[in-house]
Amino acid sequence: MSSSKHSSALRRLALSVLQPGFVGTEAPDWILRDIGDGLASVVLFSRNIVSTEQVARLTGQLRAENPDLIVAIDEEAGDVTRIESATGSSRPGNFALGTVDDAELTEAVAADLGRQLRAAGVSLDYAPSADVNSNPDNPIIGVRSFGSDPDVVSRHTSAWIRGLQSSGVAACAKHFPGHGDVAVDSHHDLPSYPAGREEIAAQALPPFRAAVAAGVRAVMSGHLLVPAYDPDLPATLSRRILHGLLREELGFDGLVVSDAIEMGAVTRRYGIDGATVKAVAAGVDAVCVGGESAEEATVALLVKALTTAVTGGELPEERLAEAADRVREFARWSAGLRAAGDAGTTAGAGDGIGHIAARRAVRLTGAARAALPLTAAPHVVELAPVTNMAIGKETPWGVAGPLRERLPGTTSVRVRGQELEEGTVALERCALEPAAGRPLVIVARDVARHAWMSRAVTGLTAARPDAIVVEMGLPGTATTAAAQIFTHGASAASGVAAAEILTTASTV
Repeated sequence: MSSSKHSSALRRLALSVLQPGFVGTEAPDWILRDIGDGLASVVLFSRNIVSTEQVARLTGQLRAENPDLIVAIDEEAGDVTRIESATGSSRPGNFALGTVDDAELTEAVAADLGRQLRAAGVSLDYAPSADVNSNPDNPIIGVRSFGSDPDVVSRHTSAWIRGLQSSGVAACAKHFPGHGDVAVDSHHDLPSYPAGREEIAAQALPPFRAAVAAGVRAVMSGHLLVPAYDPDLPATLSRRILHGLLREELGFDGLVVSDAIEMGAVTRRYGIDGATVKAVAAGVDAVCVGGESAEEATVALLVKALTTAVTGGELPEERLAEAADRVREFARWSAGLRAAGDAGTTAGAGDGIGHIAARRAVRLTGAARAALPLTAAPHVVELAPVTNMAIGKETPWGVAGPLRERLPGTTSVRVRGQELEEGTVALERCALEPAAGRPLVIVARDVARHAWMSRAVTGLTAARPDAIVVEMGLPGTATTAAAQIFTHGASAASGVAAAEILTTASTV
């Protein structure tokens, strides 16, 4: 093969192992050109989405260049939603489903989501999170997990995969080998999971074994250090973990996808180009990029890094070709899955199963039951934490909106920790005074993880012992108020469920 032909073939191989994002609700010219040159996948984010119909037009435009193109999305439902980022998810997330612990319900919710994604032209969903949230201080997983019990997480991971794939959309179990027992957000730095192999086998791996048994054909690696297997390299860059553990021990022969390669956990030390080369060398088949770095120049940089690594001997060409083969194989399989999927009723916001599931996940204390229903329009104080980067800043959450629809005259304020610490907002003025002579509803999100929120809830409930606290994150012990409602997630569906329970006499 001539030098120019070999160079062109290498570029096609390098393009085929990337899963880039892009900006806009229509396909930019550079993406269409790259698909023609061998790009086999793209990933969609909320910036690409206006409606299911618009996304269907976009994916049709992309697939005109390659009918088997893998179109991926990071859609977990619940707190992490892209397809409904503007409205909030009409389905509860994993923790709510794990709380109900009805595998048939989980399967039905995932199938409902799959029908919406399939109608939009999506073929791969970076979900479910198979992480066991064994560390309650985990800043990145939390309600994205089905729970802290490996058996529960395994059961619902399997159900979620079955449901999603029954609708024609491929699932992707993440974040291997388990991101649930860390205390650092991998968007910013490298977390470590210091457990021994026996503990990892008992705690973190069962949901991934269950995912493989349920027929998952894609697994996403996590950017975390697991010293029991590799003391030097994070899982995404570790052949010991991706090949030795995932492929040889767990028997997984499908597509290995990296978590977003631009995340600080891997780029701080290696740069985005160095991390990409090391990931493919270690066993990653498809490199997800473009949540933040969504420019043509980023794809060009990574293609150059991969081809240069091959010609320089850093990355065996056989490994790059193997990764490209796996991508092509997955593309063919997922196209067939999409064609055979159960279209059913095209799902979307407002469909019933999400509401049913969210309602079933709500739990009340006895004092809350005694205080309900509200008969007068309340004042709602929503305590808003800084969320991790997986949760869209634009995604609405809370209880005030749906309460206002049911009790006109409901007022509300949203308070952030920084405002309280800086003294620019005082709870006396914005929370207690407007609630004088009216019901007070306090909405929190992971109160046990945020000292400022715990102090605020304690102070407000001391001043108003009759206040009702709605916790939309992980239930904790920091709240002293007796009247509490737990939604187990902050999706729009969970907010509506809480508002219904606050305003109706029949409570769960």
